Amino acid sequence: MSPLRILTSAVLLILFLVPGCSQPDKKDGGKPLIGLAMETLKEERWQRDRDFFVAAAERLGADVIVQSANGDDARQIAQCENLLTQKVDILVVVPHNGKIAAAVVEMAHKSGVKVIAYDRIINDSDLDLYISFDNERVGELQGEYLVTRAPRGNYVLIGGAPTDYNSILFRKGQMNVLRPLVDKGDITIVADQWAKDWQPIEALKHTENALTQNRNNVTAVVASNDGTASGAIQALEEQGLAGKVLVSGQDAELSACQRVVQGTQAMTVYKPVRKLAEKAAEVAITMISGKHAPETNRTVNNGKIDVPSILLEPITVDKSNMVQTVIADGFHKVEEVYKNVPRQQWPDTQAVSEARR
Repeated sequence: MSPLRILTSAVLLILFLVPGCSQPDKKDGGKPLIGLAMETLKEERWQRDRDFFVAAAERLGADVIVQSANGDDARQIAQCENLLTQKVDILVVVPHNGKIAAAVVEMAHKSGVKVIAYDRIINDSDLDLYISFDNERVGELQGEYLVTRAPRGNYVLIGGAPTDYNSILFRKGQMNVLRPLVDKGDITIVADQWAKDWQPIEALKHTENALTQNRNNVTAVVASNDGTASGAIQALEEQGLAGKVLVSGQDAELSACQRVVQGTQAMTVYKPVRKLAEKAAEVAITMISGKHAPETNRTVNNGKIDVPSILLEPITVDKSNMVQTVIADGFHKVEEVYKNVPRQQWPDTQAVSEARR
């Protein structure tokens, strides 16, 4: 028996022992029922995805059952099995581990249910659809921003969770930009580490080690998301280097946007998750209806097939366009983003109003 099948069998034994698995029966009225299986809800970003997705699905006439696995693979598989027993019409999955989640696709298909991988691809499976941002482009935006401002020097790379295939795509994009400068000898990569489960404490330790080994001679930290950026910046603050060393990020989390306008984080990559979540809800309902296939714009190979994919464009955000992007979209409020900045340095009211038009 394969390891995935052993794991699937094992989690069935604990299915009804997993907190949060019990949900009401499918509502009457024949509404489409969507199962949304999320890797975590601990981070601000994922709470937003959930809320936007549920709101969009309900506007379109569907019900949604949400599960969160808190980074536990066995729990996620158990929750997906539970969603299938509740007769969901489609599964939308944010996988914790893209390879292990292949078991979810297999058991869903046995129940005649299609699977959409949301934000992170599910590997080695006959996945029906993948919807995300262009994650390789995210890494390129991070690299381009940093090398434009620091074309020479010592770079530290802090990747995300090794179990998250997006981490690999971010690194690929980063290296698309960095590799030519490394080959020329203009940039030296003095540390290249991965942060287990995207934990900021991991990024903190890796950055501390890099600073110690290089006697604080670091020019930039390519942090793959805002959480790892926060850990890197904490390490830099301890050495009086915050704001002097360029640090990238991703997700436009509120704390990161605050750091950007304060000057301790150079940039973040804004992924308008409302657009992603609303598009995913729309596509899920289209697939349930079976009237026509959803329109895709790419295919992404998951190790087994070329998966039909919808990839949205990410956006670079720094001090210069914070108002025109994150604030204009209503993603964060100006008073929240600039609360740690002297009032006289806030954008004027007219600029904010014009950006929101």
